[in-house]
Order: sequence, then structure tokens, then C-alpha cells
Amino acid sequence: MADPTIIVVSGLITGIAASLSMASSEYLSAKTEGKPDALKSALYTGIAYIITVAILILPYLLLGNNKFLALGIMLTSVVLIILVFNYYISVAKDLPFKKRFFQMTAISLTVAAISFGIGYLINIIFGI
Repeated sequence: MADPTIIVVSGLITGIAASLSMASSEYLSAKTEGKPDALKSALYTGIAYIITVAILILPYLLLGNNKFLALGIMLTSVVLIILVFNYYISVAKDLPFKKRFFQMTAISLTVAAISFGIGYLINIIFGI
């Protein structure tokens, strides 16, 4: 596992890029649907993603070299964010909570594991 500084910097770069991408996609989607508040939707989406990125990298900033504890806290944060989001959606749209929560958690943790594996291979190949 890399130096915490590399983890934070790569997380920030990737997270900010993903936030901008999601905000612009939300804008285009809302515009296509003819919603008058497309810019507002895009801003909310972008801000929500930036806050999520901050929550996910915060353990690495606070815990320094204790990378495994930071990883555990980050993964717990992921599950809690998914839990809160799914609870909100299930209440607001009267949808079943349990199935959606477990499905989204499984998908998110699988993507995280694949991303970790890709990062590990890049670390081995390039020695970063």
C-alpha cells in the first residue's frame, strides 16, 4: 500500500474529476428532460460528491501512517453513506430499503476492490 500522501492526492484528483463529471452529467440530463433548475441540480450533485470525497480521504489525512485503520474507517464511511442515501430514497420515494442497500453496497465494494487491485498492479508495474 502506498504512502498516505499519494493516497490522498490520487483520491483528491480522482474525486474532483468524478465530481465534475457527475455534476456535468446531471446538468445535461436535467436540461434534456426540460427541467428549469438544471444548474441547481448540477451544483447539488457536484457538492454532494465533493463532500463524499472529503469524507473518504479524511481518515488518511488524520491518521497519517496508520493506513490499514484509515482504510477500515474509509470503508465503514462508504457503507454509512450508502445506508443514509438509501434510507432517504426509500422514505422519499417509498421504495424497499433492504434490497437496494445491499445491492448498492455490494456493487460499491466490488468496484472498490477492483480499483484497489488496479492500483496495486500499477504500483507493482511503475514502482509508485
